[in-house]
Amino acid sequence: MIVIAGSVSIRPEKRAEAIRAALDMARATRAEPGCHAYRFSADLDDQNLMYIFEEWEDDAALARHFQTPHMAAFRKLLPAIVAAPGTITRYSVSAAGPM
Repeated sequence: MIVIAGSVSIRPEKRAEAIRAALDMARATRAEPGCHAYRFSADLDDQNLMYIFEEWEDDAALARHFQTPHMAAFRKLLPAIVAAPGTITRYSVSAAGPM
């Protein structure tokens, strides 16, 4: 399993646009084969800080995701809505289960 986790600061005046784009992106991505989870969330202390969390079946599913039209549209929009480069980390997970 591949896990992607990260955060990005959103321009305050673009927050509503960022939320719409995130919701559209999440909806389209969750329908992709190999996507187990894909969600955005907002920080409780800083409303302009957004988090991304993704779970993918394997590298092939993640690679297909990067080739989708909705990913291309999302990437094109990012420079207008982000305040600074985000931080994103990719994890390769060999086992997962409830705590």
